[in-house]
Amino acid sequence: MEINLNRVDYLQVGVTSQKTMRLLPAIGRKATQKVAIADHDGVISCFGMKKGEAVPVFKTLPGQKISRLDLGGALGTPQEKIFVSAGSEVRGFTKKGKQFLTFEANLTESINAMHVAGADLFVCASYIYNHYCDCKDQDYYLSGDKINDIICLPAETLGRIVPVLACQDRVLRVLQGSELLYDVEVPGPPSVLELYSKEEGNMEDILYGTVDGKLGLVKMTDSCAISKWEIDNDKKKGGVLCLDSFDILGDGLRDVLVGRDDGTVEVYGFDSSNEPSLRFEHVLSESVTSVQGGCVGKESYDEVLTATYTGWVTGLTTEPQQAGAGPGEEVKMSKETQSKVAALRAELEQLQVQVLQGREQYQQTSQSSTAVSAVPVFSVNDKFTLCQDDASYSLTLEVQTAIDNLLLQSDVPIDLLDVDKNSAVVSFSECDSEQPNGNFLLATYRCQANTTRLELKVRSIEGQYGTLQTYITPRLQPKTCQVRQYQIKPLSLHQRTHSMDQDRPMNTLTLAGQFSFAEIHSWVVFCLPEVPEKTPAGENITFFFQNTFLGTQLEATYSKGEGHFKSDNISTISIMKDVLSKEATKRKINLNISYDVNEESVSHTLRMIHPKLEYQLLLAKKVQLIDALKELQVHEGNADFLIPEYRNILDESAHLLEEYKKQPAHLERLYGMITDLFIDKFKFKGQNVKTKVSLLLEILDNYDLNSLMDFFNEV
Repeated sequence: MEINLNRVDYLQVGVTSQKTMRLLPAIGRKATQKVAIADHDGVISCFGMKKGEAVPVFKTLPGQKISRLDLGGALGTPQEKIFVSAGSEVRGFTKKGKQFLTFEANLTESINAMHVAGADLFVCASYIYNHYCDCKDQDYYLSGDKINDIICLPAETLGRIVPVLACQDRVLRVLQGSELLYDVEVPGPPSVLELYSKEEGNMEDILYGTVDGKLGLVKMTDSCAISKWEIDNDKKKGGVLCLDSFDILGDGLRDVLVGRDDGTVEVYGFDSSNEPSLRFEHVLSESVTSVQGGCVGKESYDEVLTATYTGWVTGLTTEPQQAGAGPGEEVKMSKETQSKVAALRAELEQLQVQVLQGREQYQQTSQSSTAVSAVPVFSVNDKFTLCQDDASYSLTLEVQTAIDNLLLQSDVPIDLLDVDKNSAVVSFSECDSEQPNGNFLLATYRCQANTTRLELKVRSIEGQYGTLQTYITPRLQPKTCQVRQYQIKPLSLHQRTHSMDQDRPMNTLTLAGQFSFAEIHSWVVFCLPEVPEKTPAGENITFFFQNTFLGTQLEATYSKGEGHFKSDNISTISIMKDVLSKEATKRKINLNISYDVNEESVSHTLRMIHPKLEYQLLLAKKVQLIDALKELQVHEGNADFLIPEYRNILDESAHLLEEYKKQPAHLERLYGMITDLFIDKFKFKGQNVKTKVSLLLEILDNYDLNSLMDFFNEV
């Protein structure tokens, strides 16, 4: 069963954060619901719809940026009290807008996740979880990695409070009091949690969405979690920012509503085998920060209500927008529409006059002797994440106003990859990388009108590290620009994982010296992505990593005065050795470095590179043949005389060229990895083999795995 939903824009508030819009409970069975939404200006707006117009119920005065909004109330009563977190403070309001609570959580950082259940308040800062009951401190927990969201299983049915934390290290942590009860591994860093249903039988089901766009449902038991289903992000959609469960299809089952950071809104329904399937999809022009199912625009018509980054509240309603009624009703409807259009035109004219007056006033004041230059402030929402599927970094930039242009500057070699969603025109400037502090990349993106969101993809080279900078210029007067910086780390293509294949041949690097646990942790943070900046609790820590490009692994175990690093790729160990030595030298710390090289690991790594290299060589060969084959086809009038292999190349030419274009320098990248592996193998033996690289490249040009392995062993 498919569903048809029609878009209706209700109103716009200020810039919003994740999970800051909720629907208040309906008073009657089919009555419309009020909407509460909070923004970065510190304003809470509550409104309802009347005759197609948004009518305010209340609006608070501006204040500190609001990071979360939740509904609460006494257990067993309608959850219609509004709670917001701003900084380290939580405030409570009645549904009429009267403030009844101001509570200071005494956290050193701002609250970034909050949940309210009866008299219980759960708040989280970056690594800290706090539970308060009637504003009295109850429980405290220090997480091993950043907390992105929190949800609590309903205490009224389970008989106890069960908080669940979504943490950046791909783990859901289930707590009991101030202790960790157990943790659950999920397929990506979880960004949002939501109870699937508060009905009998589903009390322990929790929906999660991840930063890299995956979805799942887990059932929480007393001692472990059972994964019910998972949905991969095969179509490379944006990360999940918000979730809700609501029966929008009207089949008696709760559907899953999803809002993503690329503006996609999805509805997943369930078939007879209880497996989720996509039933509806709509794309908005900016990231969706909140999604709710309910009835807002007109009674008896359900809808999916969304709030976006720049504060647009938009409904996707089941109400038909084109009424095919009788002649009398049609005239009535057109009159209503005409009066709406006339009111909008009058408002538009009024705004145009105000803009002209404002411009004139600004020109006059800017030219006076007492003029003070005022730089317009604008908000930028950015995300720099490693994509596991294609071993690239996705850089997403979203601005509350239209982007004019974007300058990308890097002091480290990186490749820009094609992004289908990106319609901006890119131009490259020449760089002089030989100069000290020289640039390896200078690229300018000129955006089309009304572009508020831009997505870029870059791929780095492991071992080369530095800074990627973006200069964002919006369409504002006077011209202004914001600079954002992103660190390209030495082992930038590694991502955190939870286990290691211990049967692989491993190389080991061991460090010993007069350094503290915090110092060696800061070196590991500098070297590897997805490591929490806060020094872990305890005396030692072990992290596992996997290279997203090759699939090789790294194990890092360290404590005060010593560190052990194991990898099946000798180049990874070489990079770690160079970077850690450099960082220790900066702090004037003497290191005792020892290493154990496993000869078998080299051939193991070459075998892991082999399928990728073979595929890329074949792709390059096919692409080289396309022009010649097309010329033959034109000359002969058809391609029937060609052998099936060549005909197949012609048939797939568009796809082959597109794939080749999407992977610039892929072959050079693989050649570079094999060359580094060759140099690093002999570097640990104390030999310099850089003069023999030209022979290695000759072998690669006539590639054969056995010949390559023989060359590595013979030298």
